[in-house]
Amino acid sequence: MSRTSYDRYLTVFSPEGRLYQVEYAFKAISGSGHTAVSVRGHDTSVVITQKKIPDKLLDASTVTHLYSITRTIGCVMTGLVADARAQVLRAQQEAVQWRYKYGYEITPDALARRLANINQVYTQRAGMRPLGISMILIGIDPEYGPQCFKLDPAGYFVGFHATAAGQKQQEAMNHLEKKWKKLDKGKGADDAAAAGKKLNRAEVIEIAIEAMSTVHATDYKAGEIEIGIVSTAEDEDPKTRGEWRVMDEAEVERYLLAYAEKD
Repeated sequence: MSRTSYDRYLTVFSPEGRLYQVEYAFKAISGSGHTAVSVRGHDTSVVITQKKIPDKLLDASTVTHLYSITRTIGCVMTGLVADARAQVLRAQQEAVQWRYKYGYEITPDALARRLANINQVYTQRAGMRPLGISMILIGIDPEYGPQCFKLDPAGYFVGFHATAAGQKQQEAMNHLEKKWKKLDKGKGADDAAAAGKKLNRAEVIEIAIEAMSTVHATDYKAGEIEIGIVSTAEDEDPKTRGEWRVMDEAEVERYLLAYAEKD
């Protein structure tokens, strides 16, 4: 049988041990034309992604890749928008059921694990297909502080200090790795966790903006990117401290100007 015979079926391995339909789901993410970056610090997790408006007649306020799941957990979705909304809805349902069952809000790692388990089932059942999306989940854990997890269509999830997804994923990851090695006077390569713990709110946002601007070689305007943040820092508004929110254009513009001036 040729490769074309094996890539018709989700549940059939090729002789090389590959599931082509799952691999194609990964290609749907990289082919989406978007890039997302996430960075975690001492008291802040942030996600940043491009905001592309494909048609001038579209209402720009209805186009987003950032979604709220609970008061303290949000995510950025990269890939097929319809698949993304379906998974966000499922994530919200899982969070509500957890709250009802146990009496407290679900933690970011528990939600990431549950969604990864659901994604894995989508790779082994006939009549289903993997979702063509990558989810980067950020939130505040009551015990461990800011968290960042990335999920893929195969059902794999893992925590990150900084990560990227989408079209320029590899370039962004390379940039973040180089940046991390220089943290804490060059000690970031030896102890990434300790280096990340020393990043304050402003530094976390700056690193995310720098990664996005560098890999695309573009000076972004406020309306061209979206920034989602969860922070318990002192300089966060007390009304939203510890809660997921999406920055408005004025706040994004302020951070873009601060980055441009520093550059």
